Amino acid sequence: MKYRRAGSGPPLVLVHGYLGGSAQWHDQLAAFSATHDVIAPDLPGFGQAADLAGPARISDFADAVMGCIDTLGIGRFTLLGHSMGGMIVQNIAARHGDRLKGLVLYGTGPLGLMPDRFEPVETSIARLEVDGVTATADRISATWFRDGAAAPGYIRTRDIARLAHPDAARNALVAMRDWDGRDALEQFRMRCRILWGDQDRSYRWPQVSALWNGISNGELGVIPGASHAVHMEKPALFNALVQDFLDHP
Repeated sequence: MKYRRAGSGPPLVLVHGYLGGSAQWHDQLAAFSATHDVIAPDLPGFGQAADLAGPARISDFADAVMGCIDTLGIGRFTLLGHSMGGMIVQNIAARHGDRLKGLVLYGTGPLGLMPDRFEPVETSIARLEVDGVTATADRISATWFRDGAAAPGYIRTRDIARLAHPDAARNALVAMRDWDGRDALEQFRMRCRILWGDQDRSYRWPQVSALWNGISNGELGVIPGASHAVHMEKPALFNALVQDFLDHP
């Protein structure tokens, strides 16, 4: 977990996605800690927590994030989730909405099967079992960038992805495959901003549209010329959109 203190605005919690880790938020920790305490946990089985096998249910990942928040003694907070992390924060919002000052859903959707993903989740499971974590990390990380393995952020993202516990890598795919958060969206009453790169190959427009239309307070920001890792492809623009959300309640 990475935790940077600023001591002013309500804490901001950043939840990474599949094959991610807290180290992916390097630019955001630097930017947002100027105005807010920023907490970036490592999900069980990934990043600095790669010694754990990891759960196979989104709700269990959500419990792990809430356990981290509660251990720090945090009451209300703003929550940002990317990709699988977006599923996790949707689960938290459905169960602990009274504690959320705001919710940012980034490069994510309400259905874990991810229709029209660059490959079906079941294919990712099968290929992981044959290829192993390292090859899977290298291959999938490239899909997150518009320029693939040539993107400036690819090597750092790939290296973080390679840390994943083998069981956690598989369990998380099962967790995503089996999760459906569509029915909970109408319950969300907190402020919500939805961010999406228009060339995202993991979450296509129908998923993003379902969030935007399903959440009554949902605001949509589309980042042009970016794929799934907007926060690394266009960090200045991404950070500005998040900071605007934090600064204008």
